[in-house]
Amino acid sequence: MRFALGIDYDGSHYRGWQTQQAGVPSIQSTIEKALSRVANHPVILHAAGRTDAGVHASGMIAHFDTDALRAPKSWLLGCNTWLPHDIALRWIHPVSDDFHARFKAVARRYRYIIFNSSQRSSQLAGKVTWHYHALDFERMKHAASYLVGRHNFNSFRAVACQSNNPVRDVHFLNLTKRGSLIILDIQADGFLHHMVRNIAGVLMAIGEGKAEPEWVQQLLQVQDRTQGGVTASGSGLYFVDALYPPEFELPKEPLGPIWL
Repeated sequence: MRFALGIDYDGSHYRGWQTQQAGVPSIQSTIEKALSRVANHPVILHAAGRTDAGVHASGMIAHFDTDALRAPKSWLLGCNTWLPHDIALRWIHPVSDDFHARFKAVARRYRYIIFNSSQRSSQLAGKVTWHYHALDFERMKHAASYLVGRHNFNSFRAVACQSNNPVRDVHFLNLTKRGSLIILDIQADGFLHHMVRNIAGVLMAIGEGKAEPEWVQQLLQVQDRTQGGVTASGSGLYFVDALYPPEFELPKEPLGPIWL
């Protein structure tokens, strides 16, 4: 039987989602160990995305296969019992065998949260990116508008990105402000390695006055990562949702992070 999972986690103390060599903490291996204890057999997870070290999620979707007969509530409660405090399953739902968390996703959504204040916050440490220089919110919104649509994002991906195709369709990139917090909310048909963090770095540079909003247009045209800005910290990044065809009938929860 195949089950889909909704997961949230604080990635501060992990080297990213993907399982790595022994002794290196990852989100995937931690959840697999918990599920395996409930299933009484080894479990392998497949996720909608692979977050980097220090990156969080409030709506990661994954799936696994099992021969063990357990009610969804038993899976949920049992797994959460074995998970550490910074990882939690939000829901579990039986799905058909043709569901795949990665390959059936038609879009993914991230939020990047900036704490724009002259002084740091101890309560937000590790949960946001602190930017102490004043940011011009309207300049950032203007710059962000150039990124919506189908573009070659070579200038906004990591040098080590392994994707063969740098073209992505950004459905929307909305910026909102709540007090000292600036929230970048972006959805696309897919993302390149470090794409959101590089976008955030460019927008913060523009908001600080280091470049004009039209710099975004120039970066899209030159298609050269070396011309881009600094990669922003992973601490402000959240995987908040993956979208699937409606026939899978996955549970939907309010977008996170829950504290926002």
